[in-house]
Amino acid sequence: MVALNDLRDNKGARKVKKRLGRGHGSGHGKTSGRGQKGQNSRAGNGKPGPGFEGGQTPIMRLFPKRGFKNAFKRDLQPLNLDRIQHWINTGRLDASKPITLKEIYKSNMVRFKDGVTLLARGSEFLTTPITIEVTRASRQAIKKVEELGGKVVCVYHNKLALRALLHPEKFAILPKSAEPNTVKLRKLYEDPERRGFLAPEIRKEYTPVSFNAERIPNPDAQAK
Repeated sequence: MVALNDLRDNKGARKVKKRLGRGHGSGHGKTSGRGQKGQNSRAGNGKPGPGFEGGQTPIMRLFPKRGFKNAFKRDLQPLNLDRIQHWINTGRLDASKPITLKEIYKSNMVRFKDGVTLLARGSEFLTTPITIEVTRASRQAIKKVEELGGKVVCVYHNKLALRALLHPEKFAILPKSAEPNTVKLRKLYEDPERRGFLAPEIRKEYTPVSFNAERIPNPDAQAK
């Protein structure tokens, strides 16, 4: 017969806590089961982290570091002249208007993050005079485009200006485009031989469509 005084927990349901440091008669006195000295006997030690080699110099600190990662490097994607002609032939580009990075991006000609470099591969296939604005251009590409009566202008865009150019719907007011902020870039875009947009000779003849000299209200955003 079961009575209240006979009720018990199942065997092993309640475990008695091990009492350490309560004399040698308990079997866990003095060193509390940790043994004599050593890493495992220290309080608050924990387990060593990855790369720990027992105190000797780890291999990742044994050899010197080499090189560095340039935080200001721009990843420019190549764009060749034969591809431009193919896009014009298939009706994906309008050669009668200036071709900017926006037209290149919208027509899915090249996917880029920081800009585009115009190269001269397939120059023999280019037969249409074009006006194109790119981040950089090779001398051979510039020569071929200008032989056909076209124009190449290298325009600088920082991340904000490039975002406003490719996605103007995200801006109520289109920001003013920043000019090159380093001596090297400034020298590049002031060089008339590289068709930099800051060169006085280029400024007299052409005003870049993709460069905002001032802040401009976005008519598309205001219409919404």
